[in-house]
Amino acid sequence: MLIAEDLLLLLTDDAAGKLAVSGVEADIALGGANLVELALLERVDVTGEADGGRTGRLVVRDPSPTGDPLLDSALMIIGQRQGKKPAAAISPLSKNLRDTLFGRLVDRGILRAERGKILGILPTRSWPAQDASHEAEVRRLVTQSLVHGITPDPRTAALVSLLHALKAVPKVVDPREHGVAKRDLQAHAKQIAEGDWASKAVRQAIDEMMAAVMAATTVATTAAATS
Repeated sequence: MLIAEDLLLLLTDDAAGKLAVSGVEADIALGGANLVELALLERVDVTGEADGGRTGRLVVRDPSPTGDPLLDSALMIIGQRQGKKPAAAISPLSKNLRDTLFGRLVDRGILRAERGKILGILPTRSWPAQDASHEAEVRRLVTQSLVHGITPDPRTAALVSLLHALKAVPKVVDPREHGVAKRDLQAHAKQIAEGDWASKAVRQAIDEMMAAVMAATTVATTAAATS
């Protein structure tokens, strides 16, 4: 399972099959998740002083196949944007990604695809859980790190960081259910996100994804206020 798949499962309500955040925010986060995964695999990095030229720019360290066609596609997209900041890759990485991930999760029997209509006219789609066992384990690891203070592995830390960037931590781990204050949960997520588990490339990818989410949210809020 990819980090992006785990993130999408956490963001999708098991019963209703709907996202807990806006589609725009989810898409940015999913694209960022693939960038983060490739950085964790040390396939992708950001340039440092030893590389010469400008620092903090995308570079592919290992272009060999990853064994997953979706990650291989992401690696190719990043390869075409070497020399640019990580933010330049997030939108291309996000294109059509959510539907592709939903399709993979349906094929694995983890979700099921449902179609309906609002007022009998407007078509809708939802992705309720078919087999929630994998998601439950992922949620358990995230909860352990946020509520019980157990040091997360890099993959779980990446998920927490992505959720923190989306401001979606309380939507995934209900503070009332675990008897903790919402602000404490968010503070612990921030602490994990800023921890020393991540490389410079991972940190920069998450920071720029967070900036992209904030920008998209601002645009959406402004548009809603104007209308």
